[in-house]
Amino acid sequence: MTTALYDGNCVLCNQTRRIVTALDWGGRVEFMDIHDWKTVQARYPQLAFAAVMGEIHVDAGDGTLLRGFAGMRRLLRDLPLGYPLWLALHLPGMNWLGPKLYASIARRRYQINRLFGADWCDGGTCHLPDRR
Repeated sequence: MTTALYDGNCVLCNQTRRIVTALDWGGRVEFMDIHDWKTVQARYPQLAFAAVMGEIHVDAGDGTLLRGFAGMRRLLRDLPLGYPLWLALHLPGMNWLGPKLYASIARRRYQINRLFGADWCDGGTCHLPDRR
C-alpha cells in the first residue's frame, strides 16, 4: 500500500486527497494527516514535522519515501485514470520543471487557500519552513 502524508489544514492538499481517493478504485492509497503527528511519528520516526510540513511525503509501500513532485507522481501510478498523467510526467524536461512547479505551489499553498476563503493561519500569518 502507498501512504501519503499530507497537510490536513490545506485546501489544495485536501482536494488532492479527495480526488485521489475517488480515483483509487483498488484502495491502494492511504492518507495520513500530518497534524495527527503522534500517529505519523509512530510509523515514521525518522521524519521531522517541519520537513513533512514543507511538502507531501509518499511511502511507496517498500519503505521508500518520496517527497514533493516525485511523491505526487508516484501517487498517480497507483490510480487507473492517473496512469496516463504519470506517463506524461516522465516526459523529457519534467524532472526539471515538475519539482520547481510543485515547490512553488507548496510554498504558496496557504496563500492559495485564502483565495478559496479558507484562512488557516494563526494571527493572520502562515509560516512554512524555508526549503531553499
